[in-house]
Amino acid sequence: MEAHGSARLSRKRKREGSNGEAEEGEKPVKLKRCTVGLKYPAPYADQLESMEDKPYQRVTMEEARRGTPPDRPVRVYADGIFDMFHSGHARALMQAKCLFPNTHLIVVCSDDLTHKLKGFTVMNEDERYDAISHCRYVDEVVRNAPWTLTPEFLTKHRIDFVAHDDIPYSSADSDDVYKHIKEAGMFAPTQRTEGISTSDIITRIVRDYDVYVRRNLQRGYTAKELNVSFINEKKYNLQERVDKVKKKVKDVEEKSKEFVQKVEEKSIDLIQKWEEKSREFIGNFLQMFGPEGALKHMLKEGKGRMLQAISPRHSPSSSPTRERSPSPTFRLPFFTKTSPPSSPSSHHSSALSGYTYAARRQAISEDEEDDED
Repeated sequence: MEAHGSARLSRKRKREGSNGEAEEGEKPVKLKRCTVGLKYPAPYADQLESMEDKPYQRVTMEEARRGTPPDRPVRVYADGIFDMFHSGHARALMQAKCLFPNTHLIVVCSDDLTHKLKGFTVMNEDERYDAISHCRYVDEVVRNAPWTLTPEFLTKHRIDFVAHDDIPYSSADSDDVYKHIKEAGMFAPTQRTEGISTSDIITRIVRDYDVYVRRNLQRGYTAKELNVSFINEKKYNLQERVDKVKKKVKDVEEKSKEFVQKVEEKSIDLIQKWEEKSREFIGNFLQMFGPEGALKHMLKEGKGRMLQAISPRHSPSSSPTRERSPSPTFRLPFFTKTSPPSSPSSHHSSALSGYTYAARRQAISEDEEDDED
């Protein structure tokens, strides 16, 4: 109960608002998730119980709008051909159903009078009866109704109001077949749905006749069933083959475009990757072989090590020197002069040369002794 009360309060606040919008902080009311509809098609009038024993007294427009008891709904009659039942028909019946709070909608259509007074129909009357009976707004279907509504027909079916659009419908006897209904105050006008009618649908079919014939031929209908000549049948088959070839060519073009687009995207991706790799390679090359690269430092370090390896180390000046004793051998007069003292390295060289000279003198003296003997 509280939930229903809050919902009513919310709707009341919306109605009281100046612009019809909910106030700030107020959530919109949502309907319960349910399926509303009839389980069975609307019955025919001759299948219902007779009401001849009940007195017939029409209700006025004010009484109907104010609301009638549940056992006395307002009986609204909506006549029409309803050929190729479409949304325009359904909207007209919905308007008729919603004219009053308690409405019993009666719908009629017939074949003989329609073909005689209005024209040939696509659907026969049985098909149109069945289509109307499955409309959710219809409560009763009357078969074989008259073209002009007589007082006897209105009394028989206890009709209170007649619902139809307000456009005058002329016939052979009158300029408007609803003139007497309007004069009696029993007419309830409805609005036509623009852009949709049976004539419009038939016009579309006639305009696209070749397309629908070709489609039905492909679906298995014979040329005789479609009332198509032998030559036109071959023409339509040839057009169908040409269209299939065009479609295949178009598919190939679209696939080739997609392939070219993918190749372009792939090539752009490869070029970008190649540029990135080339920049990385050039950076690594300059880092290794550039003016300040790692190779220059490696060569400098290697050159220093080579020079250090091939250069002899100098003897320290404080290292002790070994003095050789002079040889006791005979000295020639021109060898008696001694050189002035020099550095330790020159002293070492002179000692070595003195030692060589002594060895030579000893060899010479031994040769001389051999000669004397």
